[in-house]
Amino acid sequence: MNPMRLFALVIAACAALLAAPLSADPNDIQAASRSVVRVVLVAEEDGETFYVGHGSGFAVAPDKIITNAHLVAPMREDASIRIGIIPSEGTTTYGGKLVALSVRNDLALIEVEKGRLPSLPLLATPLDDGAQVMAIGYPAAVDRAQGLDARETVAPMAPVKTPGVISGGRTTRDFDTILHTAALAKGNSGGPLVDLCGRVAGVNSFGSLSDGNDAEYGFAVSNRELFTFLRSAKVDYRLADTPCRSVAELSAEERERAEQAEQAARARQLAEKAERRDLEENALREAEHAIIAARENHVAFVALMLVLAGMAGGATFVLHERGDLERRKIAAGIGGAFVLAAALGLVLRPGFDGAEDMAIAALKAKGVKPGAATGSADGQYVCRIVPERSRITGTSPQPVEIGWTTTGCVNDRTQYGRDTDGWTRVFVPNEEQAVSINRFDPETREFRTENFQLGLSAMQTARKIRARYSNNACTTNADAMADLEDMQKALRQALPTQPNEILVYSCSAKAPAAK
Repeated sequence: MNPMRLFALVIAACAALLAAPLSADPNDIQAASRSVVRVVLVAEEDGETFYVGHGSGFAVAPDKIITNAHLVAPMREDASIRIGIIPSEGTTTYGGKLVALSVRNDLALIEVEKGRLPSLPLLATPLDDGAQVMAIGYPAAVDRAQGLDARETVAPMAPVKTPGVISGGRTTRDFDTILHTAALAKGNSGGPLVDLCGRVAGVNSFGSLSDGNDAEYGFAVSNRELFTFLRSAKVDYRLADTPCRSVAELSAEERERAEQAEQAARARQLAEKAERRDLEENALREAEHAIIAARENHVAFVALMLVLAGMAGGATFVLHERGDLERRKIAAGIGGAFVLAAALGLVLRPGFDGAEDMAIAALKAKGVKPGAATGSADGQYVCRIVPERSRITGTSPQPVEIGWTTTGCVNDRTQYGRDTDGWTRVFVPNEEQAVSINRFDPETREFRTENFQLGLSAMQTARKIRARYSNNACTTNADAMADLEDMQKALRQALPTQPNEILVYSCSAKAPAAK
Protein backbone atom coordinates (compact mmCIF):
# COMPACT_ATOMS: atom_id res chain seq x y z
CA MET A 1 0.00 0.00 0.00
CA ASN A 2 1.16 3.53 -0.77
CA PRO A 3 2.78 5.07 2.40
CA MET A 4 0.79 8.31 2.07
CA ARG A 5 -2.48 6.41 1.82
CA LEU A 6 -1.54 4.22 4.79
CA PHE A 7 -0.69 7.32 6.83
CA ALA A 8 -4.06 8.89 5.95
CA LEU A 9 -5.92 5.76 6.99
CA VAL A 10 -4.03 5.61 10.30
CA ILE A 11 -4.87 9.25 10.99
CA ALA A 12 -8.54 8.58 10.21
CA ALA A 13 -8.57 5.56 12.53
CA CYS A 14 -6.98 7.54 15.36
CA ALA A 15 -9.50 10.34 14.84
CA ALA A 16 -12.28 7.80 15.16
CA LEU A 17 -10.95 6.52 18.45
CA LEU A 18 -10.52 10.02 19.85
CA ALA A 19 -13.79 11.41 18.53
CA ALA A 20 -16.16 8.92 20.07
CA PRO A 21 -15.66 6.19 22.67
CA LEU A 22 -16.64 2.66 21.71
CA SER A 23 -20.20 2.52 22.97
CA ALA A 24 -21.67 -0.62 21.51
CA ASP A 25 -21.15 -4.35 21.36
CA PRO A 26 -19.83 -6.55 18.51
CA ASN A 27 -22.89 -8.80 18.55
CA ASP A 28 -25.02 -5.78 17.57
CA ILE A 29 -23.20 -5.62 14.22
CA GLN A 30 -23.56 -9.38 13.88
CA ALA A 31 -27.29 -9.06 14.57
CA ALA A 32 -27.58 -6.26 11.99
CA SER A 33 -25.88 -8.50 9.41
CA ARG A 34 -28.88 -10.86 9.50
CA SER A 35 -30.87 -8.19 7.67
CA VAL A 36 -28.28 -7.56 4.93
CA VAL A 37 -28.71 -9.40 1.63
CA ARG A 38 -26.90 -9.78 -1.65
CA VAL A 39 -29.11 -8.45 -4.48
CA VAL A 40 -28.32 -10.41 -7.65
CA LEU A 41 -29.44 -9.62 -11.20
CA VAL A 42 -29.77 -12.52 -13.59
CA ALA A 43 -31.02 -12.71 -17.17
CA GLU A 44 -32.18 -15.49 -19.41
CA GLU A 45 -31.34 -15.85 -23.07
CA ASP A 46 -32.03 -18.83 -25.32
CA GLY A 47 -33.04 -20.86 -22.28
CA GLU A 48 -29.77 -20.15 -20.47
CA THR A 49 -29.53 -18.12 -17.27
CA PHE A 50 -26.49 -15.90 -16.85
CA TYR A 51 -25.20 -13.52 -14.20
CA VAL A 52 -25.60 -9.77 -14.82
CA GLY A 53 -24.26 -8.28 -11.61
CA HIS A 54 -24.86 -7.85 -7.90
CA GLY A 55 -25.01 -5.32 -5.09
CA SER A 56 -26.20 -5.20 -1.50
CA GLY A 57 -29.44 -4.39 0.27
CA PHE A 58 -31.11 -4.62 3.65
CA ALA A 59 -34.57 -5.31 5.05
CA VAL A 60 -36.57 -2.32 6.28
CA ALA A 61 -39.62 -4.57 6.75
CA PRO A 62 -39.85 -8.38 6.83
CA ASP A 63 -40.63 -8.51 3.08
CA LYS A 64 -39.12 -5.21 1.85
CA ILE A 65 -35.50 -4.63 0.78
CA ILE A 66 -33.82 -1.25 0.22
CA THR A 67 -31.01 -1.00 -2.32
CA ASN A 68 -29.65 1.52 -4.86
CA ALA A 69 -31.51 2.57 -7.98
CA HIS A 70 -28.32 2.35 -10.06
CA LEU A 71 -28.01 -1.33 -9.13
CA VAL A 72 -31.36 -2.23 -10.75
CA ALA A 73 -30.96 0.22 -13.66
CA PRO A 74 -30.27 -2.60 -16.21
CA MET A 75 -33.82 -3.85 -15.64
CA ARG A 76 -35.15 -0.74 -17.36
CA GLU A 77 -33.38 -1.76 -20.55
CA ASP A 78 -33.86 -5.52 -20.41
CA ALA A 79 -37.23 -6.86 -19.25
CA SER A 80 -35.83 -10.40 -18.99
CA ILE A 81 -33.59 -9.48 -16.05
CA ARG A 82 -34.81 -10.90 -12.76
CA ILE A 83 -33.87 -10.16 -9.15
CA GLY A 84 -32.53 -12.72 -6.69
CA ILE A 85 -32.34 -12.06 -2.94
CA ILE A 86 -29.52 -13.99 -1.22
CA PRO A 87 -29.72 -13.78 2.60
CA SER A 88 -26.69 -13.83 4.83
CA GLU A 89 -27.49 -17.21 6.39
CA GLY A 90 -29.46 -20.37 5.87
CA THR A 91 -29.91 -22.35 2.67
CA THR A 92 -32.91 -20.61 1.06
CA THR A 93 -32.77 -17.86 -1.55
CA TYR A 94 -35.71 -15.76 -2.70
CA GLY A 95 -37.01 -14.03 -5.75
CA GLY A 96 -37.48 -10.28 -5.69
CA LYS A 97 -39.84 -7.81 -7.34
CA LEU A 98 -39.03 -4.15 -7.93
CA VAL A 99 -41.92 -2.12 -6.43
CA ALA A 100 -40.56 1.43 -6.14
CA LEU A 101 -37.72 3.41 -7.71
CA SER A 102 -36.26 6.90 -7.22
CA VAL A 103 -33.41 7.62 -9.61
CA ARG A 104 -33.01 11.14 -8.19
CA ASN A 105 -31.75 9.94 -4.81
CA ASP A 106 -30.54 6.49 -5.93
CA LEU A 107 -33.04 4.42 -3.97
CA ALA A 108 -34.98 1.31 -4.94
CA LEU A 109 -37.44 -0.88 -3.05
CA ILE A 110 -37.69 -4.63 -3.67
CA GLU A 111 -40.41 -6.92 -2.36
CA VAL A 112 -39.20 -10.35 -1.27
CA GLU A 113 -41.27 -13.15 -2.75
CA LYS A 114 -42.23 -15.91 -0.30
CA GLY A 115 -39.71 -14.93 2.34
CA ARG A 116 -39.31 -12.92 5.52
CA LEU A 117 -36.19 -11.34 7.01
CA PRO A 118 -35.46 -9.51 10.28
CA SER A 119 -35.67 -5.79 9.62
CA LEU A 120 -33.25 -3.05 10.64
CA PRO A 121 -34.36 0.07 12.57
CA LEU A 122 -33.57 3.46 11.04
CA LEU A 123 -31.97 6.24 13.06
CA ALA A 124 -34.35 9.15 13.57
CA THR A 125 -31.62 11.79 13.81
CA PRO A 126 -28.29 12.15 11.96
CA LEU A 127 -25.09 10.98 13.63
CA ASP A 128 -22.57 13.59 14.75
CA ASP A 129 -19.33 14.12 12.87
CA GLY A 130 -16.71 11.69 14.11
CA ALA A 131 -19.26 9.06 15.15
CA GLN A 132 -18.14 5.50 14.50
CA VAL A 133 -20.02 3.59 11.83
CA MET A 134 -19.86 0.29 9.96
CA ALA A 135 -20.55 -0.41 6.28
CA ILE A 136 -22.07 -3.85 5.70
CA GLY A 137 -22.35 -5.44 2.28
CA TYR A 138 -20.93 -7.71 -0.39
CA PRO A 139 -17.92 -6.09 -2.12
CA ALA A 140 -17.01 -7.91 -5.35
CA ALA A 141 -13.30 -7.47 -4.57
CA VAL A 142 -13.67 -9.85 -1.64
CA ASP A 143 -15.46 -12.41 -3.84
CA ARG A 144 -12.59 -12.24 -6.34
CA ALA A 145 -9.98 -12.50 -3.61
CA GLN A 146 -11.69 -15.65 -2.37
CA GLY A 147 -11.80 -17.05 -5.85
CA LEU A 148 -15.60 -17.37 -5.87
CA ASP A 149 -17.33 -17.92 -9.20
CA ALA A 150 -20.80 -16.61 -10.08
CA ARG A 151 -22.53 -19.77 -8.89
CA GLU A 152 -20.83 -19.61 -5.49
CA THR A 153 -21.75 -15.97 -4.94
CA VAL A 154 -25.45 -16.76 -5.06
CA ALA A 155 -25.20 -19.00 -1.99
CA PRO A 156 -26.00 -17.44 1.42
CA MET A 157 -22.88 -16.14 3.17
CA ALA A 158 -22.01 -13.57 5.80
CA PRO A 159 -21.54 -9.99 4.56
CA VAL A 160 -18.35 -7.97 4.95
CA LYS A 161 -18.19 -5.32 7.68
CA THR A 162 -15.83 -2.35 7.36
CA PRO A 163 -15.42 0.34 10.06
CA GLY A 164 -15.17 4.08 9.59
CA VAL A 165 -16.26 7.42 10.96
CA ILE A 166 -18.75 10.08 9.88
CA SER A 167 -16.95 12.91 8.12
CA GLY A 168 -19.99 15.12 7.66
CA GLY A 169 -23.12 15.64 5.62
CA ARG A 170 -22.96 16.56 1.94
CA THR A 171 -25.46 17.53 -0.71
CA THR A 172 -24.54 15.67 -3.87
CA ARG A 173 -26.47 15.62 -7.13
CA ASP A 174 -29.44 17.28 -5.48
CA PHE A 175 -29.85 14.81 -2.61
CA ASP A 176 -28.48 14.51 0.89
CA THR A 177 -25.59 12.15 1.52
CA ILE A 178 -23.35 11.21 4.43
CA LEU A 179 -19.59 11.34 3.90
CA HIS A 180 -17.71 8.61 5.79
CA THR A 181 -14.42 6.72 5.83
CA ALA A 182 -15.74 3.11 5.82
CA ALA A 183 -14.23 1.35 2.81
CA LEU A 184 -16.64 0.77 -0.09
CA ALA A 185 -16.12 -1.26 -3.23
CA LYS A 186 -18.23 -2.35 -6.16
CA GLY A 187 -20.91 -4.61 -4.67
CA ASN A 188 -21.35 -2.52 -1.49
CA SER A 189 -23.93 -0.40 -3.27
CA GLY A 190 -27.28 -0.51 -1.49
CA GLY A 191 -25.91 -1.91 1.76
CA PRO A 192 -26.52 -0.14 5.09
CA LEU A 193 -24.25 2.24 6.92
CA VAL A 194 -24.99 1.52 10.59
CA ASP A 195 -24.00 2.92 13.96
CA LEU A 196 -22.37 0.66 16.54
CA CYS A 197 -25.78 -0.44 17.83
CA GLY A 198 -26.69 -1.72 14.35
CA ARG A 199 -29.20 1.04 13.46
CA VAL A 200 -29.20 2.38 9.89
CA ALA A 201 -27.70 5.84 9.38
CA GLY A 202 -27.83 5.74 5.57
CA VAL A 203 -27.72 3.66 2.37
CA ASN A 204 -24.24 3.27 0.88
CA SER A 205 -24.27 4.53 -2.70
CA PHE A 206 -20.81 5.29 -4.10
CA GLY A 207 -17.20 5.96 -3.15
CA SER A 208 -14.78 8.74 -3.96
CA LEU A 209 -12.19 8.23 -6.66
CA SER A 210 -8.60 7.98 -5.51
CA ASP A 211 -5.34 8.14 -7.43
CA GLY A 212 -3.71 5.91 -4.83
CA ASN A 213 -2.24 8.75 -2.79
CA ASP A 214 -5.37 9.99 -1.06
CA ALA A 215 -7.67 8.40 1.49
CA GLU A 216 -10.88 7.01 0.02
CA TYR A 217 -14.29 8.14 1.23
CA GLY A 218 -17.73 6.69 0.92
CA PHE A 219 -21.08 8.36 0.36
CA ALA A 220 -24.38 7.09 1.79
CA VAL A 221 -27.85 8.34 1.00
CA SER A 222 -29.07 9.98 4.19
CA ASN A 223 -32.04 8.74 6.19
CA ARG A 224 -33.83 12.00 5.46
CA GLU A 225 -34.01 10.92 1.83
CA LEU A 226 -34.85 7.34 2.81
CA PHE A 227 -37.77 8.38 5.06
CA THR A 228 -39.40 10.36 2.25
CA PHE A 229 -38.92 7.47 -0.17
CA LEU A 230 -40.41 4.88 2.22
CA ARG A 231 -43.39 7.08 3.09
CA SER A 232 -44.17 7.59 -0.58
CA ALA A 233 -44.00 3.79 -1.04
CA LYS A 234 -46.30 3.33 2.00
CA VAL A 235 -43.79 1.14 3.87
CA ASP A 236 -44.00 0.88 7.65
CA TYR A 237 -40.46 0.99 9.05
CA ARG A 238 -38.91 0.83 12.50
CA LEU A 239 -37.57 4.09 13.88
CA ALA A 240 -34.76 4.28 16.44
CA ASP A 241 -34.87 7.47 18.48
CA THR A 242 -32.56 6.76 21.45
CA PRO A 243 -28.77 7.11 21.88
CA CYS A 244 -26.52 4.12 21.30
CA ARG A 245 -25.44 2.72 24.67
CA SER A 246 -23.35 -0.33 25.45
CA VAL A 247 -24.59 -3.18 27.61
CA ALA A 248 -21.46 -2.79 29.75
CA GLU A 249 -22.23 0.89 30.38
CA LEU A 250 -25.85 0.16 31.24
CA SER A 251 -24.89 -2.79 33.47
CA ALA A 252 -22.42 -0.63 35.39
CA GLU A 253 -25.11 2.01 35.95
CA GLU A 254 -27.57 -0.69 37.08
CA ARG A 255 -25.05 -2.12 39.55
CA GLU A 256 -24.46 1.34 41.00
CA ARG A 257 -28.20 1.98 41.15
CA ALA A 258 -28.79 -1.40 42.82
CA GLU A 259 -26.09 -0.68 45.40
CA GLN A 260 -27.61 2.72 46.15
CA ALA A 261 -31.07 1.18 46.36
CA GLU A 262 -29.78 -1.52 48.70
CA GLN A 263 -28.11 1.07 50.93
CA ALA A 264 -31.29 3.15 50.94
CA ALA A 265 -33.34 0.04 51.73
CA ARG A 266 -31.04 -0.87 54.62
CA ALA A 267 -31.22 2.68 55.97
CA ARG A 268 -35.00 2.63 55.59
CA GLN A 269 -35.24 -0.75 57.32
CA LEU A 270 -33.08 0.49 60.20
CA ALA A 271 -35.20 3.64 60.52
CA GLU A 272 -38.43 1.60 60.37
CA LYS A 273 -37.02 -0.84 62.90
CA ALA A 274 -36.04 1.98 65.25
CA GLU A 275 -39.44 3.64 64.81
CA ARG A 276 -41.22 0.36 65.47
CA ARG A 277 -39.07 -0.30 68.51
CA ASP A 278 -40.01 3.11 69.88
CA LEU A 279 -43.69 2.42 69.19
CA GLU A 280 -43.47 -0.98 70.87
CA GLU A 281 -41.64 0.42 73.91
CA ASN A 282 -44.16 3.25 74.27
CA ALA A 283 -47.06 0.82 73.89
CA LEU A 284 -45.50 -1.51 76.49
CA ARG A 285 -44.97 1.37 78.95
CA GLU A 286 -48.55 2.51 78.46
CA ALA A 287 -49.76 -1.05 79.02
CA GLU A 288 -47.68 -1.38 82.20
CA HIS A 289 -48.99 1.95 83.47
CA ALA A 290 -52.52 0.78 82.75
CA ILE A 291 -51.86 -2.47 84.65
CA ILE A 292 -50.38 -0.58 87.61
CA ALA A 293 -53.42 1.67 87.71
CA ALA A 294 -55.70 -1.38 87.49
CA ARG A 295 -53.78 -3.15 90.28
CA GLU A 296 -54.05 -0.04 92.48
CA ASN A 297 -57.80 0.03 91.84
CA HIS A 298 -58.01 -3.64 92.83
CA VAL A 299 -56.03 -2.97 96.04
CA ALA A 300 -58.35 -0.10 96.90
CA PHE A 301 -61.32 -2.37 96.24
CA VAL A 302 -59.84 -5.09 98.48
CA ALA A 303 -59.23 -2.55 101.25
CA LEU A 304 -62.79 -1.27 100.98
CA MET A 305 -64.19 -4.80 101.10
CA LEU A 306 -62.10 -5.57 104.17
CA VAL A 307 -63.28 -2.40 105.89
CA LEU A 308 -66.86 -3.27 105.11
CA ALA A 309 -66.23 -6.84 106.25
CA GLY A 310 -64.85 -5.45 109.54
CA MET A 311 -67.89 -3.29 109.98
CA ALA A 312 -70.10 -6.29 109.29
CA GLY A 313 -68.10 -8.26 111.88
CA GLY A 314 -68.60 -5.50 114.46
CA ALA A 315 -72.33 -5.48 113.78
CA THR A 316 -72.39 -9.25 114.21
CA PHE A 317 -70.73 -8.94 117.64
CA VAL A 318 -73.17 -6.25 118.83
CA LEU A 319 -76.17 -8.24 117.64
CA HIS A 320 -74.81 -11.31 119.38
CA GLU A 321 -74.63 -9.39 122.66
CA ARG A 322 -78.21 -8.24 122.23
CA GLY A 323 -79.32 -11.72 121.50
CA ASP A 324 -80.69 -10.79 118.08
CA LEU A 325 -79.70 -14.07 116.45
CA GLU A 326 -81.60 -13.53 113.19
CA ARG A 327 -79.94 -10.22 112.39
CA ARG A 328 -76.58 -11.56 113.59
CA LYS A 329 -76.76 -14.27 110.94
CA ILE A 330 -77.55 -11.67 108.26
CA ALA A 331 -74.66 -9.44 109.35
CA ALA A 332 -72.31 -12.44 109.44
CA GLY A 333 -73.34 -13.37 105.86
CA ILE A 334 -72.76 -9.84 104.66
CA GLY A 335 -69.36 -9.78 106.32
CA GLY A 336 -68.45 -13.08 104.68
CA ALA A 337 -69.52 -11.72 101.30
CA PHE A 338 -67.25 -8.71 101.76
CA VAL A 339 -64.35 -10.98 102.70
CA LEU A 340 -65.00 -13.14 99.65
CA ALA A 341 -65.14 -10.06 97.40
CA ALA A 342 -61.85 -8.89 98.89
CA ALA A 343 -60.27 -12.27 98.21
CA LEU A 344 -61.56 -12.29 94.63
CA GLY A 345 -60.32 -8.75 94.07
CA LEU A 346 -56.89 -9.83 95.29
CA VAL A 347 -56.84 -12.91 93.11
CA LEU A 348 -58.18 -11.23 89.97
CA ARG A 349 -55.93 -8.21 89.97
CA PRO A 350 -54.13 -7.97 86.55
CA GLY A 351 -50.59 -9.28 86.29
CA PHE A 352 -47.70 -7.75 84.36
CA ASP A 353 -47.39 -10.83 82.13
CA GLY A 354 -50.32 -9.49 80.05
CA ALA A 355 -48.61 -6.19 79.29
CA GLU A 356 -47.09 -7.46 76.02
CA ASP A 357 -50.44 -8.67 74.68
CA MET A 358 -52.00 -5.33 75.57
CA ALA A 359 -49.18 -3.51 73.76
CA ILE A 360 -49.63 -5.61 70.59
CA ALA A 361 -53.38 -4.97 70.64
CA ALA A 362 -52.75 -1.25 71.01
CA LEU A 363 -50.33 -1.27 68.04
CA LYS A 364 -52.86 -3.10 65.87
CA ALA A 365 -55.51 -0.58 66.86
CA LYS A 366 -53.20 2.15 65.56
CA GLY A 367 -52.75 0.33 62.23
CA VAL A 368 -49.24 -0.98 62.89
CA LYS A 369 -49.21 -4.52 61.48
CA PRO A 370 -46.11 -6.65 62.08
CA GLY A 371 -44.53 -8.31 59.00
CA ALA A 372 -46.90 -6.71 56.46
CA ALA A 373 -45.86 -7.47 52.86
CA THR A 374 -46.10 -4.78 50.19
CA GLY A 375 -46.57 -4.95 46.47
CA SER A 376 -46.89 -8.74 46.19
CA ALA A 377 -50.65 -9.15 45.91
CA ASP A 378 -52.64 -10.03 42.81
CA GLY A 379 -53.35 -7.04 40.63
CA GLN A 380 -53.52 -5.32 37.27
CA TYR A 381 -50.51 -3.17 36.39
CA VAL A 382 -49.56 -0.71 33.67
CA CYS A 383 -45.80 -0.75 33.01
CA ARG A 384 -44.08 2.20 31.30
CA ILE A 385 -40.57 2.24 29.87
CA VAL A 386 -37.78 3.93 31.84
CA PRO A 387 -35.52 5.22 29.01
CA GLU A 388 -32.57 6.17 31.20
CA ARG A 389 -32.33 2.60 32.51
CA SER A 390 -32.93 0.90 29.15
CA ARG A 391 -30.97 0.03 26.03
CA ILE A 392 -33.45 0.59 23.22
CA THR A 393 -32.16 -0.34 19.77
CA GLY A 394 -35.45 0.16 17.92
CA THR A 395 -38.63 2.14 18.41
CA SER A 396 -39.41 3.24 21.97
CA PRO A 397 -41.78 0.61 23.42
CA GLN A 398 -45.40 1.27 24.28
CA PRO A 399 -46.75 0.64 27.83
CA VAL A 400 -47.24 -3.00 28.80
CA GLU A 401 -50.23 -4.22 30.81
CA ILE A 402 -49.71 -7.08 33.25
CA GLY A 403 -52.36 -9.02 35.12
CA TRP A 404 -50.39 -10.59 37.97
CA THR A 405 -51.18 -13.36 40.45
CA THR A 406 -49.03 -14.56 43.32
CA THR A 407 -48.69 -17.97 41.64
CA GLY A 408 -46.78 -16.39 38.72
CA CYS A 409 -49.64 -16.47 36.22
CA VAL A 410 -49.56 -13.43 33.91
CA ASN A 411 -52.64 -12.21 32.03
CA ASP A 412 -54.46 -15.46 32.83
CA ARG A 413 -52.50 -17.36 30.16
CA THR A 414 -48.72 -17.36 30.65
CA GLN A 415 -46.96 -19.10 33.52
CA TYR A 416 -43.76 -17.54 34.83
CA GLY A 417 -41.20 -19.61 36.72
CA ARG A 418 -39.54 -18.75 40.02
CA ASP A 419 -35.73 -18.81 39.99
CA THR A 420 -32.78 -16.91 41.45
CA ASP A 421 -33.68 -13.85 39.37
CA GLY A 422 -37.31 -13.78 40.52
CA TRP A 423 -40.34 -14.52 38.35
CA THR A 424 -39.17 -15.02 34.75
CA ARG A 425 -40.34 -16.43 31.43
CA VAL A 426 -38.26 -17.09 28.30
CA PHE A 427 -40.16 -16.54 25.04
CA VAL A 428 -39.16 -18.20 21.75
CA PRO A 429 -41.41 -16.92 18.91
CA ASN A 430 -42.11 -18.93 15.76
CA GLU A 431 -41.63 -16.07 13.30
CA GLU A 432 -39.11 -13.60 14.69
CA GLN A 433 -35.39 -14.30 14.98
CA ALA A 434 -35.18 -13.21 18.59
CA VAL A 435 -35.52 -14.73 22.05
CA SER A 436 -36.83 -12.65 24.96
CA ILE A 437 -36.48 -13.06 28.71
CA ASN A 438 -39.23 -11.30 30.67
CA ARG A 439 -38.90 -10.72 34.40
CA PHE A 440 -41.43 -9.24 36.84
CA ASP A 441 -40.74 -8.29 40.45
CA PRO A 442 -44.05 -7.79 42.29
CA GLU A 443 -42.25 -6.29 45.30
CA THR A 444 -40.59 -3.44 43.40
CA ARG A 445 -43.20 -3.46 40.60
CA GLU A 446 -40.46 -3.59 37.98
CA PHE A 447 -40.85 -5.35 34.63
CA ARG A 448 -37.76 -6.10 32.54
CA THR A 449 -37.29 -7.55 29.05
CA GLU A 450 -34.00 -8.72 27.54
CA ASN A 451 -34.04 -9.32 23.78
CA PHE A 452 -31.47 -11.56 22.09
CA GLN A 453 -31.28 -11.21 18.29
CA LEU A 454 -30.11 -14.60 17.03
CA GLY A 455 -29.00 -16.20 13.80
CA LEU A 456 -30.94 -19.00 12.13
CA SER A 457 -28.90 -21.80 13.70
CA ALA A 458 -29.23 -20.38 17.21
CA MET A 459 -32.97 -19.88 16.71
CA GLN A 460 -33.41 -23.48 15.56
CA THR A 461 -31.65 -24.66 18.72
CA ALA A 462 -33.87 -22.45 20.89
CA ARG A 463 -37.04 -23.74 19.22
CA LYS A 464 -35.97 -27.36 19.73
CA ILE A 465 -35.46 -26.68 23.44
CA ARG A 466 -38.82 -24.93 23.70
CA ALA A 467 -40.55 -27.88 22.02
CA ARG A 468 -39.74 -30.03 25.07
CA TYR A 469 -42.29 -28.06 27.09
CA SER A 470 -45.85 -28.57 25.90
CA ASN A 471 -48.00 -27.00 28.65
CA ASN A 472 -48.38 -23.29 27.85
CA ALA A 473 -51.23 -22.57 30.28
CA CYS A 474 -50.94 -21.25 33.82
CA THR A 475 -50.41 -24.00 36.36
CA THR A 476 -49.45 -24.73 39.94
CA ASN A 477 -48.67 -28.38 39.24
CA ALA A 478 -45.25 -29.20 40.69
CA ASP A 479 -44.19 -31.40 37.77
CA ALA A 480 -45.21 -28.79 35.18
CA MET A 481 -43.35 -26.06 37.08
CA ALA A 482 -40.25 -28.27 37.24
CA ASP A 483 -40.43 -28.83 33.47
CA LEU A 484 -40.73 -25.08 32.92
CA GLU A 485 -37.70 -24.46 35.13
CA ASP A 486 -35.63 -27.05 33.23
CA MET A 487 -36.64 -25.57 29.86
CA GLN A 488 -35.73 -22.02 30.91
CA LYS A 489 -32.35 -23.11 32.26
CA ALA A 490 -31.57 -24.90 28.98
CA LEU A 491 -32.61 -21.85 26.94
CA ARG A 492 -30.49 -19.51 29.03
CA GLN A 493 -27.45 -21.71 28.48
CA ALA A 494 -28.02 -21.59 24.71
CA LEU A 495 -28.20 -17.77 24.59
CA PRO A 496 -25.30 -15.31 24.19
CA THR A 497 -23.77 -13.87 27.35
CA GLN A 498 -25.49 -10.53 26.86
CA PRO A 499 -28.65 -9.29 25.13
CA ASN A 500 -28.91 -6.81 22.28
CA GLU A 501 -31.72 -4.88 23.92
CA ILE A 502 -32.63 -4.25 27.57
CA LEU A 503 -36.01 -2.70 28.38
CA VAL A 504 -36.81 -1.67 31.96
CA TYR A 505 -40.38 -0.71 32.88
CA SER A 506 -41.83 0.83 36.03
CA CYS A 507 -45.28 -0.54 36.88
CA SER A 508 -48.18 1.04 38.73
CA ALA A 509 -51.62 -0.24 39.64
CA LYS A 510 -54.04 0.06 36.76
CA ALA A 511 -56.91 2.42 37.40
CA PRO A 512 -60.30 0.66 37.42
CA ALA A 513 -62.39 1.09 34.31
CA ALA A 514 -64.99 3.83 34.47
CA LYS A 515 -68.54 2.57 34.87
